[in-house]
Amino acid sequence: MAEMWINMGPQHPMTHGLWNLRVKVDGEVIVDAMPEIGYLHRGMEKIFENKTYTQIGPITDRLCYGSSFTWNHLYCMTVENLMDLEIPERAKYIRVAAIEIQRIASHLMWIAAFAADLGLLTGFLWAMRDREIFIDLLQALSGSRLTYNYARIGGVTADFPPDFERDCIRAVDYFEKKMPEHESLYDSSKIFHMRTRGIGVLSREDAINLGVTGPTLRASNAKLDVRKDRPYEVYDEIDFEVQCHTDCDCWGRYRVRMNEMRESCKIIRQAIAKMPKGPVRVKTPLIGPARDAIGVVEDPRGEGIMYVIGDGTDRPYRLKVRSPLFVILSAAKPMLLGYKVADVVAIMGSIDVCMGETDK
Repeated sequence: MAEMWINMGPQHPMTHGLWNLRVKVDGEVIVDAMPEIGYLHRGMEKIFENKTYTQIGPITDRLCYGSSFTWNHLYCMTVENLMDLEIPERAKYIRVAAIEIQRIASHLMWIAAFAADLGLLTGFLWAMRDREIFIDLLQALSGSRLTYNYARIGGVTADFPPDFERDCIRAVDYFEKKMPEHESLYDSSKIFHMRTRGIGVLSREDAINLGVTGPTLRASNAKLDVRKDRPYEVYDEIDFEVQCHTDCDCWGRYRVRMNEMRESCKIIRQAIAKMPKGPVRVKTPLIGPARDAIGVVEDPRGEGIMYVIGDGTDRPYRLKVRSPLFVILSAAKPMLLGYKVADVVAIMGSIDVCMGETDK
């Protein structure tokens, strides 16, 4: 049978965003693959160069609608490194709690989309139902449900609203009771097992050599997590386990993210319990020094990095964004080769695509 190229995108339910996956097939078997991005490029890095340090903050939220607080926080942390700012201890704990709330909300959105991709519509409904609880918490903090702009250079916008700690613990208590219910839906589904086990295998060596990070890397049995390896804020004072899996396939990526949500619940509890009293923000200079700095965080999708160069003005000379998904998409070919066209949906869905941060 003759080989042929087919386009899965840029308008396709599999893509979860605006990009194109070209796959070369021999019958139903994939023999080559080529991801094509750039359909959503907004020139974010160039926009940053023409804004003041303060004005850039809200724009960083738009890098990824699924984990906007993470990018907002990463930007603030990078500029704080540039300006040698030490933020209040309470602000650090507040950021950690908010980041982990965002991580759970992001992973729930991923499992909702992944479940729908594989025909488990009940999984979509349950995940989106429980995600609302965590979005409510982020709305209580920031007044917004999607792009929060809550972190500020020097701390956070404002302290917790009344009863927020209580509501956090209630949300975590509720979700931990619901987790077995979510898992039973997938673990007992023969179809889910058939669509994920042994599908989209990415070996540990390939994952490391390709620069893959986050849950996709940890599902390939590489125990690397920025929160442990290069602790930021107060992660070095919090007890949690890095979640890995040895299967290296779509099933492993599912298990890692489910376990990570449990760990996030543990982190939120500890952050609330250990949080000291005090201010949540320090006064910051408007002018950045003429030097460079870097910030690194563990985004729900992988290792997010920002590199800023200051030139002694109120605007950065350069602000480079390293998106984890930009790198992970480059691993599409080794994950797809040898599998069937029908497996593309499961394999690409398992890496949790967000094109906003990829294209920038």
